[in-house]
Amino acid sequence: MKSLFLKEINAFFGSLLGYLVLALFLVAIGLIVWVFPESSVLEYGFADLEALFTYTPYVFTFLIPALSMRAIADERKTGTWELLRTSPLSLVQIVLAKYFALLCLVLVAVLPTLLYLYSIIQLGDPIGNIDQAGFFGSWIGLLMIGAVFAAVGLFASSLTSQQVVAFVLGVFLCFVLYFGFSAFAEMQVGDIGYWVEEMSLSYHYISLSRGVVYSGDIFFMLGMIWLFLAGAVLVLRNK
Repeated sequence: MKSLFLKEINAFFGSLLGYLVLALFLVAIGLIVWVFPESSVLEYGFADLEALFTYTPYVFTFLIPALSMRAIADERKTGTWELLRTSPLSLVQIVLAKYFALLCLVLVAVLPTLLYLYSIIQLGDPIGNIDQAGFFGSWIGLLMIGAVFAAVGLFASSLTSQQVVAFVLGVFLCFVLYFGFSAFAEMQVGDIGYWVEEMSLSYHYISLSRGVVYSGDIFFMLGMIWLFLAGAVLVLRNK
């Protein structure tokens, strides 16, 4: 399992595409947080990173399916999936190894955003005047969103042998889970709207961003991760 995990990491960083995807993510987030007038912290006038945590899930919706689209689809297309299945690893171990590799890539993408915290601390008046509980609550929520999207992308990759199809399916599923349920809940009234909204990732992400890490939000996202990883295992087992 460890060798497969390292193989996935090396495959990503062994190609120019991997570095390009991460570079595009960091450039896009940097432009949103510091440059674009509508969202720039410098134009906002307050020492917080609301723009970072508001817009990063939008970028994640495309970034993470791009990272995960080749995880299983490429193995099946090139014929190496049959070779991998003859290894001593079980199907669950194969899926988990690929998922943990994706998690590491998400972590590598998100870690540089901690530099923004230092910048905002220095920009505060007085220095250090920032809601650090809110920042770290939002940052944990961002990691959890990335973890869920990685499981969704892996599930999408298990459905097809075409990377482009896996990417489109991943983007669609991530969009529905984060934005779709919230939009549908706004059209409902009463208890139905409330229950539908609770199924949305954005609802739990916003809850974490208040600075209080509520166990219910964490368990919900862990449940979503388990659901899509189990779905990937079932799909691959049936195929």
